[in-house]
Amino acid sequence: MSQKCIDVAIGLVFYQAKLLLGWRSAKQHQGNKYEFPGGKVETGELPVDACRREIFEEVGVDLVHWHAVEVIEHQYDDLRLKLHVFSSQIDRAQLDLIQAPWAWYTRDELTQLNFPAANHSIVQRLFWPKLIKISSDWQEIYQVQADRWLYLRCSSTQQNDALLKVLSNVDEKVLSQLIVNIEIWSQLTAQQQTQVAAVHFKQQQFMQMNEQDLPRHIRSFAACHDEASILYANRLGFDAISLSPVISTPTHPDQQGLGWPQFSQLAALTQLPVFALGGIHPQDLVLAEQNHAYGLAGIRNF
Repeated sequence: MSQKCIDVAIGLVFYQAKLLLGWRSAKQHQGNKYEFPGGKVETGELPVDACRREIFEEVGVDLVHWHAVEVIEHQYDDLRLKLHVFSSQIDRAQLDLIQAPWAWYTRDELTQLNFPAANHSIVQRLFWPKLIKISSDWQEIYQVQADRWLYLRCSSTQQNDALLKVLSNVDEKVLSQLIVNIEIWSQLTAQQQTQVAAVHFKQQQFMQMNEQDLPRHIRSFAACHDEASILYANRLGFDAISLSPVISTPTHPDQQGLGWPQFSQLAALTQLPVFALGGIHPQDLVLAEQNHAYGLAGIRNF
C-alpha cells in the first residue's frame, strides 16, 4: 500500500545574506536537527498561503511577498513528503518581532549543520562559492579550481554552437562548477540543465521578464549595473547577482566604475548574495565583504 504524500511549505527567510533557522526537538519527526521554518499545508490551502501562515505562527513575522523556489519530493522509511519551498526577505524593522529560538546563520555555516535528509538539496542550492571566474575559453572548464565556479560567456552564435558541442561530452562534475547564460542553458538537455551550477542572465535579458519566466529548478544569477536592475532582480526572485563595474576595466573602457562607496550603497539594497565585478582581484575579498559583497567575480585577475 502506497504511503500518502504530505504537502509541507518551507520558508527561506533572508536578512543580509543570512538565513533563519530553528531546531527540531527530539520528539519531532527527524528530531535533534536544524530546520527551516514551515509546516504542513492544510486541506484546501495553497502552499504559498501555508508558508506565510506558518512563518507568522512560528516566527512571529508576516511576510507578504514570497517567491516560489522549487518543489522537492522525498521518501523517508515511514513518510513521504512534498516540500514546497519559497523565499522572502525581512527588513530591519521586523527583526525585533522574531520569536525565540529562531536564529540567523550564514550560508557558509549551513553546510556544517545537520538537517533532515529532505532538506539536503535545499542546503546545496543555497551554497555559492566566494569566487567566480569569467572566461570565453571553453578549455578552462577542465581547469576550474575547487574553490570557485566558472561563468563561460559567448559573444556570438558560432561560439554558442561550439560550446554546446563541448558541453555534450562533459560529465556532471564539470557541469557542477559551470555557469552558462540562459541562451546556452535553454539548449541543454533536461538532465544537463539540472546539473550546471547556475543559469546566468544579462541585465537586458531579465529586465524584460516576468516572475513566472525565471527557471525554478536551478540557481539563477543576474548581472546588474544599477539600482533599477537590482530591485527588479529582487522582485523576480533571483538567487544571486553580480554588480559591476566596481572599477573601470580595459574590457569595458566606456563604463565608469562605481567605486566602493557607491557599490556598497547599491549592494545594501538586496539580501541576495552580491558578487563584486570589474577591476577586482581575489585578494580584494575582505574589502568587498566590508562593502556588502558576498563574493567576487573577475576575468583577467582570476
